[in-house]
Amino acid sequence: MMRELLRSRSLGFLMEAHNGLSARIVEDVGFSGIWASGFSISTALGVRDSNEVSAGEVLDTVAYMADATRIPIMVDGDTGYGNFNNARRFVRQLCRLGVAGVCIEDKLFPKTNSFIGDRQPLADTDEFRGKIAACKDSQTDDDFCVIARVEALVSGFSLAEALGRAEAYRQAGADAVFIHSKRKDGKEVLAFAREWGRRSPLVITPTTYHRSVGVDTFERAGISTLIWANQNMRASMRAMREVSEEVFRKQRVSDVEQDLVPVQEVFDFLDYGELDDASRRYLPADPAPAPRRNAS
Repeated sequence: MMRELLRSRSLGFLMEAHNGLSARIVEDVGFSGIWASGFSISTALGVRDSNEVSAGEVLDTVAYMADATRIPIMVDGDTGYGNFNNARRFVRQLCRLGVAGVCIEDKLFPKTNSFIGDRQPLADTDEFRGKIAACKDSQTDDDFCVIARVEALVSGFSLAEALGRAEAYRQAGADAVFIHSKRKDGKEVLAFAREWGRRSPLVITPTTYHRSVGVDTFERAGISTLIWANQNMRASMRAMREVSEEVFRKQRVSDVEQDLVPVQEVFDFLDYGELDDASRRYLPADPAPAPRRNAS
């Protein structure tokens, strides 16, 4: 399904999630796929988006997300957690979880979030080509997708540099290219798309330029997939802070209860009723008493 989404001529959307609950909500409202955001997973665990979360901790989180949903999950793999060997091992582990793909960015490990600072060092193009090739050679699911994320524009390099890197990664086997930019007008991304000319699926995340360019323009430009990359995490952070501040200030919860999800809605959403049905099906109606221990 992820490969079909990437290759579609109509614009597809991935919505950010960072744990099992948020992934299930994304699926429930109708999105076709999930973006397992490294920024959001790190934030949910209370650490910075600078590879302070280990690959194993990300895999643990993604396992809950995969177990809670049926739609495809694209995992934000940062730089692959090291060199080509770390990246290909990460891919094999993702395949075992049944996720749809991984996105690897061409920066150095440990990474720094793209919106920090003006210019960040990039990985050597040939070295990153090898990392992409290693990921593709190591996947155990033919439908697994590897997206190469090009950080040249967001790091202050030229359009020509970004295009050259993207073409190198495409030739190395990347199933799609993710072009990133933090300019607020979106012009860099549209210029890239124009020059790229649908050589392979093109992915974007308009975190900074969503007000400047409409989704129809992105679709006409040949962009295949748009990622809403961190909105659920940011929304939940604000909601938790507002509730905590209100309860702390007033020393009661009565003023916030009307804004909260009822506990019964939690039970219904996570299908507690299914467990009751399963218990009646699989457990004896009259459990036998526990055996007595012989006196010693």
